[in-house]
Amino acid sequence: MDDGNDDSITPSDGSGEGDFNPFAGMPLFGDLSRALSGQGPLNWDAARQFALLAASGGDMAGMMTGGGAPTATANIDPSVRIKYAELANIARLHVADVMQLPVANADPEVATAEQWAAQTLDAYRPLFNDLATSLGQTDDVATDASADPMAQMMAGLSKMMAPAMMGMSVGSMVGGLARRAFGVYDLPIPRATPALVVVPPTIDAFAAEWEIPLDEMRLWVIAHELAGHTLLSIPHIAEHLRSLVQRHVGAFQPDASAISDKLTGLDMDQSDPMAAMQAAFGDPEVLLGAVRSDEQLAMEPQLDAAVAVTIGVIDWVVDAVAVRIIGGNALQIAEAVRRRRADASPDDLFVERLLGIRLGADQTARGKAFVQGVVDRAGENGLAPLFTSVDAMPTPNEIEAPGLWLARVAETDLG
Repeated sequence: MDDGNDDSITPSDGSGEGDFNPFAGMPLFGDLSRALSGQGPLNWDAARQFALLAASGGDMAGMMTGGGAPTATANIDPSVRIKYAELANIARLHVADVMQLPVANADPEVATAEQWAAQTLDAYRPLFNDLATSLGQTDDVATDASADPMAQMMAGLSKMMAPAMMGMSVGSMVGGLARRAFGVYDLPIPRATPALVVVPPTIDAFAAEWEIPLDEMRLWVIAHELAGHTLLSIPHIAEHLRSLVQRHVGAFQPDASAISDKLTGLDMDQSDPMAAMQAAFGDPEVLLGAVRSDEQLAMEPQLDAAVAVTIGVIDWVVDAVAVRIIGGNALQIAEAVRRRRADASPDDLFVERLLGIRLGADQTARGKAFVQGVVDRAGENGLAPLFTSVDAMPTPNEIEAPGLWLARVAETDLG
């Protein structure tokens, strides 16, 4: 029973031993800790709140003090959904013809940035849980009476706040991505259930910024999403990429003391302490604590190769389709989108550091060069083994030398 007192030692498991309470005498942080704990290695309430706030441009610092709220975004007009369905009927035939594969007949779903963020959190929940579990595998920090009080407090703080910090960081990352996403396949990570979703407000804004006719921009995005949906609906391709990402997120070896050191050294602005905490939670080093493990470094070339070929195939399909159905403006749109990719954001850094997915200009160029090299040597059907054989995924060396890949798949009679 709560007697209203804040004890410095709080029984935790009935064993007679207690955990040091770093929030004794600090009701604000004590309430925050209790509110954001108890949901496992990742606090999903915090993740959702921060995702929606970041997606809508809301005030995170205000939310933490009770004053912020997501900016409401109007639902998409039904006429926009109908227009995307019409354009999808046009693009679908050409994507199927270029890839020589069946393409989903479903109409694309339209979503706001906030809806995209919520769907993405749900879609990748198992992956983010694995990530949080991996990052939480640290040795307990000693909290005996002889320990330095400040070190003791910061160790307790990092332990008690870890699920909330993970939720805040993952939610902020997903919300930030949502503000830039055209659709699902901006992030080339397979979902358990492939989805076809577009974000019309973001697409419209990009078209206006680059002075691209709106229907042409919509067609380009629909072709991109259909190509991504088709490619990542192929079981062996999806499983290969998914398993690499899961291995990456499960291989962290974080250093708990690094998190404590970062928080201890935080320059807390007394006029706005919540804003300072928000900035700290937005720093990947606070969450990660230490450099990547040897296992992650060793698998980086393989994961890079899988991402590069995924981006390369999707871009090649989109370019081929766009030239057919858009014409002269297709190259302008492709160039504008690729410049946008090259403009890395803090959220891109999180994707790279947490999930191992590198999406910069180098990856795009490698993937495009590989696919174009295959097509130049073997024609448009040269990619067929990739779509049909579980053994045809390119190796890191083959990404740089498409002729080697073609020789291997021909020699082994793949596909």
